[in-house]
Amino acid sequence: MVAAQRFSDRHRYGEVAVPIRIRTDAPPEVRHTLLALAEGELGLRPRYLRSILCAAFRKMADPENWSEYPNMWDECRSLIDNAPWYRVYDFVELLHERLSTPPEPDKAERWQQLVNEYFVEAGVGWRMAGGHLEARGTEPLQSILDAARVSLQGEKTMTAAQEIGEAIRDLSRRPSPDLTGAVQHAMAALECTARQAVGDPRATLGEITKRSPNLFPRPIDEAISKIWGFASEVGRHLQEGRTPERAEAELTVGISAVACSYLCSKIGDDSQRSES
Repeated sequence: MVAAQRFSDRHRYGEVAVPIRIRTDAPPEVRHTLLALAEGELGLRPRYLRSILCAAFRKMADPENWSEYPNMWDECRSLIDNAPWYRVYDFVELLHERLSTPPEPDKAERWQQLVNEYFVEAGVGWRMAGGHLEARGTEPLQSILDAARVSLQGEKTMTAAQEIGEAIRDLSRRPSPDLTGAVQHAMAALECTARQAVGDPRATLGEITKRSPNLFPRPIDEAISKIWGFASEVGRHLQEGRTPERAEAELTVGISAVACSYLCSKIGDDSQRSES
């Protein structure tokens, strides 16, 4: 049985988000808290948790452990203590997947909520969406990406939405993010959206910005051209030793997402004018 709603939940008190300090790691406090949340908040028994941990970590359960407390519980703690950091996040996803099946799918939603709340409080740079962990940026960046994904859900911008999704997945890859891929997909999303905005399915973004000076307000149009040049250097025509840093990749993805949302609003306005 799921525990009753906590005081902080009932009265809407929550921890202030702390700066992201954990991404390519899973310190002991994160490992133990995740296990404690699964056992304490969701009421999952050690026998069940051990089966998920063994599947996620590719380990065999100790056949000599029969009692759930303390033996199986201690085994669970040992398993999560000794796993590579990225396998800990595999466990988080696998537990959601197993909980999503009947008879108690509501526990999967609760698990996602608990994980996301804790990661914000602990400064962990991941968040769960639809049962999958993806890189969590700063709050402004996350809002930008969420807004872009909503804006690009239309039929005309489906390819761009897929590209933004791929950019986020590249930032989220474990154990190492694909920063070059994130830049490539972000610019592909912007290029697809710009093509739709000008009605030219073949033009490059560089060509579009030159031919359509009013596509973006000045001098933002110049900034978009500069970003295209930067992305070409680090994401398309790679130069030796010029791999983007994570902050650079996130900046490029964020700017591309904002620009996509802006172009979507123009596409929508143009469609409404043509129908009236």
